[in-house]
Amino acid sequence: MGSESLQIEKQLCFIGAGQKEYEWNMGVRAEQKQKTRRAIIDSAFGQLSAGRSFSSMSLREVAREAGIAPTSFYRHFDDMDQLGIVMVDEAGLLLRQLMRRARERIQPDRSVIQTSIETFVEFIETNPDIFRLLLRERSGTSEEFRAAVAREIQFFCAELADYLNAQQLPREIASLQAEAIVTLVFSSGAEFLDIEPNQRAAHRQRLVDQVRMISLGAHAMNQFQNKND
Repeated sequence: MGSESLQIEKQLCFIGAGQKEYEWNMGVRAEQKQKTRRAIIDSAFGQLSAGRSFSSMSLREVAREAGIAPTSFYRHFDDMDQLGIVMVDEAGLLLRQLMRRARERIQPDRSVIQTSIETFVEFIETNPDIFRLLLRERSGTSEEFRAAVAREIQFFCAELADYLNAQQLPREIASLQAEAIVTLVFSSGAEFLDIEPNQRAAHRQRLVDQVRMISLGAHAMNQFQNKND
């Protein structure tokens, strides 16, 4: 009886060790797969430029820059369109996170508008090609890409509307103001990419003034509605 128990115990230990090794191997494979997926995304971002759009890239080019065989690409993405949508989502998320942090670190002597516009412009200066991706695919030929960019813009509007609503502005007016600001800022961002460096400060201040006008108009509308209720 004791011998049988010892044998069973050994078998259980063997099974347990095998299970741990299996789990470890699976973890290593998952980590490697994630690294390769990241390399593919970074490869595509790295090929964007003022004269190079995502639609002009080939799967082979992206795979080569990522250090993988073209056939390995399909282990991570169904096609180039799926990769492009992931890139749009990442670009939008990065910009939203920056704008969110900008609103959180407003200094007593700085306005939220001034700080937010400065943060937005810094993003464009630091990541011009990422912003170009959003601009180009917003009006591109792919319906899926247009929908992805529209979704990101809607996220911007919703987050800004939530912030404005928290500042005692009614939800309806906050949403209208947010949509107007996001539309203006994206349009101005496109212009910002093409102007000379010595003109950027004036362009940035012009954008700040325009956003302030929208803000004043929203508050005036709120006061008007309150008086007429």
